Amino acid sequence: MTARERRASASLAAIFALRMLGLFLVLPVFALEAARYPGGDDPTLVGLAMGIYGLTQGILQIPFGMASDRLGRKRVIVAGLLMFALGSFVAALADSLSGLIVGRSLQGAGAVSAAVTALLADQTRDEVRTKAMALVGASIGLMFALSLLLAPLLVTHIGLAGLFTLTGALALAGVVVVIWWVPPEPQKHKDMPRGKLSEVLSHAGLLRLDFGVFILHAVQLAMWVAIPTLLVQAGLPKDDHWWVYLPAVLASFVVMGATLFPLEQRGYLRAVFLAAVGLIGLIQLGLLWSVQAPHVAWLAVLLFLFFCGFNVLEASQPSLASRIAPPHARGAALGVYNTLQSLGFFAGGALGGWLVKTQGVPALFIACAIGMGLWLLVAWPMAAPGRKR
Repeated sequence: MTARERRASASLAAIFALRMLGLFLVLPVFALEAARYPGGDDPTLVGLAMGIYGLTQGILQIPFGMASDRLGRKRVIVAGLLMFALGSFVAALADSLSGLIVGRSLQGAGAVSAAVTALLADQTRDEVRTKAMALVGASIGLMFALSLLLAPLLVTHIGLAGLFTLTGALALAGVVVVIWWVPPEPQKHKDMPRGKLSEVLSHAGLLRLDFGVFILHAVQLAMWVAIPTLLVQAGLPKDDHWWVYLPAVLASFVVMGATLFPLEQRGYLRAVFLAAVGLIGLIQLGLLWSVQAPHVAWLAVLLFLFFCGFNVLEASQPSLASRIAPPHARGAALGVYNTLQSLGFFAGGALGGWLVKTQGVPALFIACAIGMGLWLLVAWPMAAPGRKR
């Protein structure tokens, strides 16, 4: 990477990290703390307060992405972070569950993921794009692991309102990063003709990736409906689950760096991509096998392998989307991509909970395996794009 590419990658990864740390800090403790608010005895309202963030974000990813094509990436990112901060402060001041729902919906309205990813694509060459996207993915994964450690400690001292205030402050720190650290937008992007959404929705390669990111995040969230219970059944108290999650996440980053980047440089990106899809499908069968007699060591191995495949796909999918999308419609393309990602989260949580409640845990892992198998069939005709120098 050039110095400018390193600066762009580090600064934009920092924006994702600051924003996602705030979100992740709230999630592990939200359901328990929300029960203390008026109306918190209604599980439906608590679930709505948790999930409405993903709904508003999913709705607004495409408009924000298209706006970044027309108005400039940095303007849209700053506006989205300010909206996210506003929602955080509204939630911090809330004295009822209805107030939390309003605050969470405003947080989701700051849907800047597409604009940030598009700006990163604008400022990096094709041959280092996957590395740049991997840095973003690593920052998100590290924030997830860090939140598992910090959330229970912080909430005992500052409460849920304090966590939301901290989340708003982190978003404002992201605005500072955008203004003073992120490199200026390339002039060639500002002068490009503006694309149409129809270009993105008729592109076969992009549609494959959109389908894939939906399945990936639906499976990811659906798995976590059952995995904590399996770990408890295996004898690991819930407060100690980070002993499994944190090493698995960190070790998987090492494996990704040692495999994905060298193999991509040798022209094996398609093979690595398809292998990662197949690996996650096999892991669902391994989890299905472990339901009858869960064992901590076996579950730890499966989660490590899952994160290996997941991180490869999280780095390569947005990289591929940014490389095959028309440059003048890159924001719109990544807006659609991030919308399907958000809808995948929503579908995975809703369908995963329904399957466990009505059909049992084995049905959940069977459905996840079928979903990954369908993705493998859809992705099989893909061709890795050539590098443009």
